[in-house]
Amino acid sequence: MSEVGHEELAARVCVPCRGGVPPLHGDDLEKLHASLGNGWDVVDGHHLLKTYRFPDFKQALRFTVAVGEMAEAQNHHPDIYLAWGKVVLTLWTHKIDGLTESDFIFAAKSDCLLT
Repeated sequence: MSEVGHEELAARVCVPCRGGVPPLHGDDLEKLHASLGNGWDVVDGHHLLKTYRFPDFKQALRFTVAVGEMAEAQNHHPDIYLAWGKVVLTLWTHKIDGLTESDFIFAAKSDCLLT
């Protein structure tokens, strides 16, 4: 897998996983994680996790709604935790119980919602 930048990831479209493919691991996983950056963590090689901070509940809710709308458009749905001033996104591909490139694409797109 060739290296890509955050902007290139964000410009791609999530591809629905039909199963039957192995989750990312090793160098492929590390390269995508390095390209993503921006405070995303890979947890146990299984999922991506990031906490976004906001000055109030209203802005956190606005971001949550934007992520939800994007999830519907991309047909890729994260777990979303909303609290006062905080949104936590957890991403993985449920069909294979692990990470795919689409998880990294969605993560990059989520970061772009802040700009």
